[in-house]
Amino acid sequence: MPKINRDGVGIHYEVHGDGPPLLLTHGYSSTSAMWHGQVDALARDHKLILWDMRGHGQSDYPDDPHAYSEALTVGDMAAILDAVGAKRAIIGGLSLGGYMSLAFYRTHPSRTRALLIIDTGPGFKKDDAREAWNARALATADKLDREGLDVLKSATRERATASHRNARGLALAARGMLTQRDAAVMELLPDIKVPSLIVVGADDTPFLAASDYMAAKIPGAQKVVIPAAGHAVNIDQPQAFVDAVLPFLKNLPA
Repeated sequence: MPKINRDGVGIHYEVHGDGPPLLLTHGYSSTSAMWHGQVDALARDHKLILWDMRGHGQSDYPDDPHAYSEALTVGDMAAILDAVGAKRAIIGGLSLGGYMSLAFYRTHPSRTRALLIIDTGPGFKKDDAREAWNARALATADKLDREGLDVLKSATRERATASHRNARGLALAARGMLTQRDAAVMELLPDIKVPSLIVVGADDTPFLAASDYMAAKIPGAQKVVIPAAGHAVNIDQPQAFVDAVLPFLKNLPA
């Protein structure tokens, strides 16, 4: 499988199919494999690009804490698009991957053809809410340092089955990429000028209000709530997920 070199950090990606580029980013402590159930459907008419974030899956796990950040993640996404010759792409992801997709739009609006935001929150306006989120992220990092990858065994299905080489990279990613510094992504929402689809599982309680908020704030955004699905909506209800996404992709302006 191909890798790109980002200042000595190898980033794993894979390409399926041909057509308009569609880049999907997994959630925290999951991997690109979480999308494998959708490859056939999404790669039929698109160049589907999947990848593993730093400290995850088949990408590298640098020891330097400074090698993990929102800006570097967005840079990795742009570098992958460069590697596959995609000037513009539909940018999408789940949870942290959806947040990073919004952050990508903030940095590279001209490279974003559309947004696919799945089981995601756009960050926090209030400092105390952000601090509470960051405290949970740092606690996750500490637990991974103490207990290793066994921590994931009791996690959601897409995380419990994810294959990582070590827990150290995940802990560093929690500290550098899962934590949030400001409300810049949240403040961006009213200025998004590309077609946007928000998908959320009906049982993904922590992200229902965030999905409503994004649907209200992003001009012209569409929202689909998928019944009997939790935080990994594409794994819980794979057919319903595809049925929600394909019409959106098909109707995008050329």
